[in-house]
Amino acid sequence: MSSTPYVITQPQARELLDRIDVPQILRKLFRDLAAGQAVQPAQQLVEFPGRAGDFINYLGVLAEDGVYGVKTSPYIVREQGPLVTAWTLLMSMQTGQPLLLCDAGELTTARTAATTAVAVDALAPPKAQRLAIIGSGKVAQAHLLYVKGLRDWQSISLYSPGLDGLDAEAKAQLTGLDPRLTLVDSREAAVLDADVIMLCTSSAGPVIDPSSLSKPALITSISTNAPRAHEVPPQSLNDMQVFCDYRLTTPGSAGEMLIAGEQHGWDKSCIVGDLPDLLSEKVQRPEYGRHVFFRSIGLGLEDIALANALYQLQR
Repeated sequence: MSSTPYVITQPQARELLDRIDVPQILRKLFRDLAAGQAVQPAQQLVEFPGRAGDFINYLGVLAEDGVYGVKTSPYIVREQGPLVTAWTLLMSMQTGQPLLLCDAGELTTARTAATTAVAVDALAPPKAQRLAIIGSGKVAQAHLLYVKGLRDWQSISLYSPGLDGLDAEAKAQLTGLDPRLTLVDSREAAVLDADVIMLCTSSAGPVIDPSSLSKPALITSISTNAPRAHEVPPQSLNDMQVFCDYRLTTPGSAGEMLIAGEQHGWDKSCIVGDLPDLLSEKVQRPEYGRHVFFRSIGLGLEDIALANALYQLQR
């Protein structure tokens, strides 16, 4: 018999996410990957005809939970600017029936930021004190939410090109996220002597140059739908210790890894480890003789794990 899935809108998803421990759900997911209890295929990119955009499918299987699913995210080219949406479909491995259809906007923000937080906890020096954030949107704010308690941060600096356009109320909302947070007027001021630098932008090209930093740092970077998007210069990978969310799929999608491989002699075998390696202790925390770079592309499994958590709450 067919069944009608629960449908969760973006406001409902936001309310439900506040009731779950997102980083802990993702930690379990990466341990399941390490133990062979989860399957993460590569992303599937499909282009629309006539350069009208594309869509990316993010797939995943959680065997222990008996579910699989797909998040589909279109990038629709329009005169007024690109439109990006996302929906996640959760399916039962027992009945083959749909369980949940969820607006994935909030899921994407939460899992992107929480994945970075899991990486910061696993990779940052235990005594890290200076945190820098590049970006000021919802994703950047979610990053701060999930990492602010991971270390004894003595300072948190935030820079975004859009800060100048914010009114006093919007700036007050940002600084109200944490008493240690300071808004600064340049990238250079934000990253000065930082131990951890989180790049939280939708930029298609480099945001910082690691070679200009004053000391070795952990640099985290996320993805956007723009083709071959990257937040650090591709050639900089040759000078850093590189980690990622999942080594079997990330190098095939991350813009700077693709370009570094084609133009700068970098190879995916240079990846030191991924989150399954780190959380199963197959790879140890790095020494900081040089920069450490963590790259996430967003895994279907992250969306499926959060969708499953919301489904359990709805039941």
